[in-house]
Amino acid sequence: MVGRSHVLTSVPADGGRGVIVAESPFYPLDPFWPDQPGDVGYLQSDGLEMRVVDCVTGAARKSGGELLLGVDVPVRRGHPDWHWVVVHVVERSVPPGTEIRMLVETDRRRAFSAGHTASHLTALALNAALAGRWEAPAGTERDGLGHPDVAASGAVKSRIVLNGSVDTYRFPGLAAETLPDVAKDMEARLTAWIDSAAPVVVDAAGPDLGDRRVWRCALPDGTAARPCGGTHVNHLGELGRVAVTLEPAEAGDELLVEVRTS
Repeated sequence: MVGRSHVLTSVPADGGRGVIVAESPFYPLDPFWPDQPGDVGYLQSDGLEMRVVDCVTGAARKSGGELLLGVDVPVRRGHPDWHWVVVHVVERSVPPGTEIRMLVETDRRRAFSAGHTASHLTALALNAALAGRWEAPAGTERDGLGHPDVAASGAVKSRIVLNGSVDTYRFPGLAAETLPDVAKDMEARLTAWIDSAAPVVVDAAGPDLGDRRVWRCALPDGTAARPCGGTHVNHLGELGRVAVTLEPAEAGDELLVEVRTS
């Protein structure tokens, strides 16, 4: 993935200097839900090439104030009183106004996009598989396929990995002996969905980093949607084969769900 823009400013950042441009194709780590790592790649200008070793979220109050980076930002991305930027961490500053070419490491981005899409699909498959095996708490909302959205209500943390994800959920009272059947059910659903090659889209309310984004996928069972600021594949056929692993997490009522695509 390639982009062109001009430098607005450079700021101190862990590991070097943080370069901020007018528009960027790079995905930055979200500090409040750090599931998908930030992109890496290169910034190029007039024979100069610098490695982007990390990409993080930055924000400053619209009323004025210091630009804060990563975990120092006190509000969630999209807060209307803050302006949000992509911060490219490189070895040294780049003068304001410099025209640059930006290259995202494509294979890495593609693998994380596959993992992020797989994570959303796995949550939907988990909802479906548990619908007849575990009683959802009263008032649990339903997902786009009509099942209790226990994956959303029980989510503890998520980690997007290359071509997969590792997610932790809290399901008190879920019998461990049911896990092999749950995994088999999930794999069958995921395989059918992937074989459908259903298109994946991310609807954005606007072009800014802080604008709301919604992931949508028109599955054979119905259209699923959820807020998501990450990156994704264009259609499910890109995911290939899928394997699901379920096992109890360290906490007694938590479930570790791992999905891998190939």
